[in-house]
Parts: sequence; structure tokens; C-alpha cells
Amino acid sequence: MVKGKHDNIKITRKEDLPGETVVGNGFDVHRLVEGRKLILCGVEIPYDLGLFGHSDADVAAHALMDSILGAMGMGDIGRHFPDNDDNYKNADSMKLLASVKEMADYQRIVNVDITIVAEKPKLMNYIDDMETNIAKALDISEDSVNIKATTTEGLGFIGNKEGIAALATCTIIK
Repeated sequence: MVKGKHDNIKITRKEDLPGETVVGNGFDVHRLVEGRKLILCGVEIPYDLGLFGHSDADVAAHALMDSILGAMGMGDIGRHFPDNDDNYKNADSMKLLASVKEMADYQRIVNVDITIVAEKPKLMNYIDDMETNIAKALDISEDSVNIKATTTEGLGFIGNKEGIAALATCTIIK
């Protein structure tokens, strides 16, 4: 406890206090197909299959955009970047992520945590570049970005190498 003094006439106003802390969650999944590049967090991963989608199908960036939009009560990426709008055909998801940053009215992103679920390819060697790209797109420190990859141990459509999923959580101070 901090003792007050009668001669201290400072009045604490709302703007003196940190904003409300909010948390958002996002999830996305895309199927793997031939003839497409595999892009995760803006990094092109060498692989014989890529993710199917209207944009570049960057499943991790999409999950993160949904988590930011969700934390801010702004819906999801389908509302802002519909897949039936040709303006977003083959769009670079890192540019879309930067757009989400601009449209969301917050003080700062405290933390971003992304889990990519893929049986193949192994992603360990690309994580640092992914974290760098996310930090740059959101204009935050790389220390505030954590990305990890896991498998489903051969179970389900991911284990059968039919698709890749991503989950994202972000903590934001409004």
C-alpha cells in the first residue's frame, strides 16, 4: 500500500491507467494441394504441397488475424477479407495482418502465441523467420512473439498429411 498525502493534489484520471487487457483466440485450417506454395507466417517453406485458399492460405497468419479481431470484438477475417472478393485473390497474408493491426484500435499487443499443427514438413528451422515476420507486421518486439509447431502423431486429416491447422492467442491492451 502507498500512503497518500493531503498536499498531493494529483487526480488520477482514466487515461493515467493502463487500458483494459483483452485476450483473443483464433483457429484456421487449410487442406494441402499440389500446385500451391506453402507459406506460413510469411515464410515460404520448401514442400511439394501447398495450402489451398483464396489468398496465399497462410493458415498461421489467418489464425492470428482472427485472434486479434476477436480480442477487439471485430468479428473474423471473413468479414474483413471475404473469400469471394477478387481484391484478396492470392493476397499476401502478412499485408492483411498489417491491415488488421491498423484497423484494430488498441494501445499495444503484449503477446502473440501461435501453434502450427502439421505432420509434414518439419518446421523447426523456419520458426525464427516466422517470428521475425509476425513481429515486423505487427510492429512489436520479437520477444512478444512465440511460435511453435507440433504434429497429431499420425492421427486424423493432419496426420494423414491432408491439411495444416493453426491456433493463435493474443493478449492486447485496449
